Amino acid sequence: MIDLNKHKLELVYPCEWCYKIVIHDEHDGHLIAKDVFGEREHKVSHSKASSNGKFKSLNIELLVHNDDDRTHFHKVLHEHEKIKMVI
Repeated sequence: MIDLNKHKLELVYPCEWCYKIVIHDEHDGHLIAKDVFGEREHKVSHSKASSNGKFKSLNIELLVHNDDDRTHFHKVLHEHEKIKMVI
């Protein structure tokens, strides 16, 4: 089996990147994305909803300029109080 933790992701920047977030159904993903990305251009789209309807997942796509940019936004999303999980 391949241990992915031993391999570095090789990307050519700038590139489009998609973050998948899981939030409670009552939260507005567009407002959360606006809170994180501000005026930076991004696109939010619905992905899935949980079977009990309590959670939903959304895709947030944007252009990242380098590895620090990509990992910074992952960290900010992960620490956001209304986001349950970042995939």
